[in-house]
Amino acid sequence: MKRRDFLMAMAASAAGTALPASSVAAATGVAAGKSIAEIQRDWQTLLAKDADVARSVEPITKTEVEWKKVLPEEGFYVLRKEGTERPFTSPLNDEKRAGIFTCAGCALPLFSSQMKYDSGTGWPSFFTSIPDHLVTKQDFLLIVPRTEYHCVRCGGHQGHVFDDGPKPTGQRWCNNGVALRFIPATGKA
Repeated sequence: MKRRDFLMAMAASAAGTALPASSVAAATGVAAGKSIAEIQRDWQTLLAKDADVARSVEPITKTEVEWKKVLPEEGFYVLRKEGTERPFTSPLNDEKRAGIFTCAGCALPLFSSQMKYDSGTGWPSFFTSIPDHLVTKQDFLLIVPRTEYHCVRCGGHQGHVFDDGPKPTGQRWCNNGVALRFIPATGKA
């Protein structure tokens, strides 16, 4: 393992457990009085009619060479090599507009703006996800097991889910910003 990978993983782990759930802001959708089920069910209301997104979870496959052609270097490192971007480097961490966050690799919608909250960790964070659009697996990179998640359509690594998020789920889906693309509700990215 490269030294940089190890140090980045250590930083991610430290940030992942540093903040108690009480230090985070209330989630937008829940603060507006919506239930988790409503937020998960109604995410498409934030999707512009002309939005260029994947409409199916049907798996796609590409070779490493094909992925390198369509992804920027850092995007390839995170999505295809399960890397971690430096905290506080993604503009999506501060994104507050209504809209949808899609996989940067295949455009599958993963989160809505109503699911996002400011965790203070330096990565875009969400208290829930769009159902059936992400898959999880155990990650033992830092010896302590963590739950890693990937896009169900292209297999792109997104981040890790922790149990230190806000109520009512208690979850923090900690995502690499470079692994996401934001589509405002107006449809203009």
